[in-house]
Amino acid sequence: MHDIRLIRENPEAFDAGLARRGLAPLAKALIALDEERRALTTQVQVAQSRRNEASKLIGAAMAKGEKDAAEALKAEVAVLKDEMPALEARADELAAKLKQALEIIPNLPGADVPDGGGEEDNVEVSRWGTPREFDFAAREHADIAPALGMDFETGTRLSGARFTFLRGGMARLHRALGQFMLDVQTGEHGYAECNPPVLVGDDAMYGTDKLPKFAEDSFCTTNDRWLIPTSEVSLTASVMGELLDEAALPVRLTALTLCFRSEAGAAGRDTRGFIRQHQFEKCELVSIVRPEDSEAEHQRMVRAAETILERLALPYRKLLLCTGDMGFGARKTYDLEVWLPGQGAYREISSCSNTGDFQARRMNTRYRVAGEKRTEFVHTLNGSGLAVGRTLVAVIENYQNADGSVNVPDALLPYMGGVTRLEPAK
Repeated sequence: MHDIRLIRENPEAFDAGLARRGLAPLAKALIALDEERRALTTQVQVAQSRRNEASKLIGAAMAKGEKDAAEALKAEVAVLKDEMPALEARADELAAKLKQALEIIPNLPGADVPDGGGEEDNVEVSRWGTPREFDFAAREHADIAPALGMDFETGTRLSGARFTFLRGGMARLHRALGQFMLDVQTGEHGYAECNPPVLVGDDAMYGTDKLPKFAEDSFCTTNDRWLIPTSEVSLTASVMGELLDEAALPVRLTALTLCFRSEAGAAGRDTRGFIRQHQFEKCELVSIVRPEDSEAEHQRMVRAAETILERLALPYRKLLLCTGDMGFGARKTYDLEVWLPGQGAYREISSCSNTGDFQARRMNTRYRVAGEKRTEFVHTLNGSGLAVGRTLVAVIENYQNADGSVNVPDALLPYMGGVTRLEPAK
């Protein structure tokens, strides 16, 4: 959420940030709306003050026997009483209109974010690992996995398209990945493990910028609760409305949860296989920090996600997203893309974003600066450490054998109860 006061103070900078996002200038219209609202608010305050003053004067006039003056004051109070509800209603209407305008404007990009219109303008920062050379034709996971327990047919029969039923060793490998991720993030990177609700209310979704703009991307229950699209929502909103002590920062939280997305804007994309599902699991990372620490925390979070890929020996590349490819709430985002030999391409497996104070303003989450009376908004960051299903896909494709079996990565062996290879059903 943007602060109208900051827009008033520097409208040129605000419009310049919007231009980098490919949006038309909005500062002038927002400021005009705010000025009308402020003028009406002042008018209401003046009318209220005069009504209070005139009410007091009525008693004084009556005490002095000034009946005409008292009647005139009564008439004035009556007029003010009749006029004020309309003024207040109009002021409230303008305040709501301003809020609605501000809440659908994306975050402004950081100064070091590259300009661009889409994913073709993202900047590759680095690569890790060397893609494996196969002595046979590498296949896509959707062709290998059904014989190993990734049952697309049953998932579709039970729930429809983009649902999958995992069985046997495949289900265990999926569980092993999630547990491994959680253990690394808690044991090595200092994230506190959480088990949050996967059903949340409007406030949590709004505070983490998922509402109102992206309502169609999520599932809503019949009693108006939302299935979380990511536990970023639950974890970040856990500090909603709080005033934190500076000494308590940074707050680092992680959770391995089910996530749900309608994929409303993904028609026709990744219809085969396990990459784009309505229901999936993800190990989420969330940080709540002081503004001056957010850039360093962003680098730290990306490194925590990279660690998982390196421990699994999965080649990947790191991208700095351009202005045209960043998410709505992000001021800066790094994507990690894992190599999928079956597709012969790098595919997104983690996205780590610094939202600055954008979410904190929506949630009204501040911290008290040590030794001072003033408070400031925190900065919030979120990232995948990692998406479990996509990591499973990467393991299947990178560890496949010519006979259709898949080796278990060394890092996962302690979680697999002695299973070292998934063998195709005979």
